[in-house]
Amino acid sequence: MGFDKKLADRVREVIGDQPGVTEKRMFGGLAWLVHGHMAVAALNGGGLMVRVARDDHQEMLAEPGAATMVMGGRPLRGWITVAEQGSATRPDLATWVRRGLTYTLTLSGR
Repeated sequence: MGFDKKLADRVREVIGDQPGVTEKRMFGGLAWLVHGHMAVAALNGGGLMVRVARDDHQEMLAEPGAATMVMGGRPLRGWITVAEQGSATRPDLATWVRRGLTYTLTLSGR
């Protein structure tokens, strides 16, 4: 199963023509990078993955559909997965996408 193409289209609508953002297929999903740093991805199998500040990670887990990203059996602090119910509305999706873009922009030093 590939990434959710409708979700990818919705993410594109939120991102618009944001400078420095590129799109790239990664890990069977589709990721958006800010100056080369992954910010958000439509995951293989559905859902969203969002990069967040490690200090904000725990607080964001209280939001609907949010969970810590686990890769290779290891939890990744600073990466949140958002299930479909947590990004079903445009405002909810926009909030998550903007969080990923905003935090990742700090990594590029711009």
